[in-house]
Amino acid sequence: MTLRQAQGPGRQAQGPDAATEKPSENPADLDRQNPEAEIALRAEAFRNWGRWGEDDALGTLNFIDPAKRVQAASLVRDGRAISLSQPFDTDGPQKGWRRRTNPVHTMTDTGTDAERGIQGFPHGIGGADDVIAMPLQCSTQWDGLGHIFDHGNAWNGRRAGDVVTSEGDLVTGIEHAASVVVSRGVLLDVGRHLRPETGELDDGHAITVADLEATAAAQGDSARIGRGDIVLVRTGQYARTRRDGWGDYAGGPAPGLSFTTAGWLHRTEIAAIATDTWGFEVRPNEFDAAAFQPLHQVVIPNMGLTIGEMWNLDELAAACAELGRWEFLLSAPPLPITGAVGSPINPIALL
Repeated sequence: MTLRQAQGPGRQAQGPDAATEKPSENPADLDRQNPEAEIALRAEAFRNWGRWGEDDALGTLNFIDPAKRVQAASLVRDGRAISLSQPFDTDGPQKGWRRRTNPVHTMTDTGTDAERGIQGFPHGIGGADDVIAMPLQCSTQWDGLGHIFDHGNAWNGRRAGDVVTSEGDLVTGIEHAASVVVSRGVLLDVGRHLRPETGELDDGHAITVADLEATAAAQGDSARIGRGDIVLVRTGQYARTRRDGWGDYAGGPAPGLSFTTAGWLHRTEIAAIATDTWGFEVRPNEFDAAAFQPLHQVVIPNMGLTIGEMWNLDELAAACAELGRWEFLLSAPPLPITGAVGSPINPIALL
């Protein structure tokens, strides 16, 4: 049985446009009572299974090749380096959902221990040491390809239970991307383009393909999206939390990509995408029936797209606006944690 056959009851999702043979990119066309059918339609239309071979562990990161990295390196003109990471500390946004907590940082050796001479080292040397305990997706991070499944299927059509076990992701663990995620980055400051007075989209704003393309056009040639690029979408929600407090940033209402952007994410052949929000896609999701992160369900296990969340894009946005260019060398490798389905990162944009 195909996913299309397994759509279940309810009004059929809007079929592909006759001219393009692809699902509609107009949110008004969504059957908001039938997320199952809409998900299946796009999963089938934009599936990349087998595109890079049966053993593939990288998905769309395969679009980053040496030539793309050479192009990206040529974008460094001023030598300005900007960290795109939120802090990793106990004052983070997490509330414990699905056992996601904020980092707990503990000192195991301190300056006090050294002063008191209780560390047992000779000739007066002392030191400090520490440990951190945290979920891998509690702050700025990548979602790995083993993070989300579609009807029990993992990336490339594998059975989810054969991929991720109690021993971790045995096939597409995040360690496979450790030397890969260096490419041309492009910032689309949608918040600034659509809300120039504040630079912040309202919670629940669904960013459409038209919004993405209008932002890129307004920003000019340096914001053109190409194969192998890593696209960063700023909504302004993180800036709002820095001013007003975390609120429901972790899992609550948020601006984000519309479910209908799946086709754009596929045809642009971008390597990865990241946002300044907790969940990448708009929340609440765009269905009246029960739904949870439907765009994740299409793009991770079916398209093989790597997704970044909770990035701090504010300083970069200010720098890009000042310089009048929106492209840069982006280095954002995950930690090579064997078998992990996600990883904390400290992305660096070099301008």
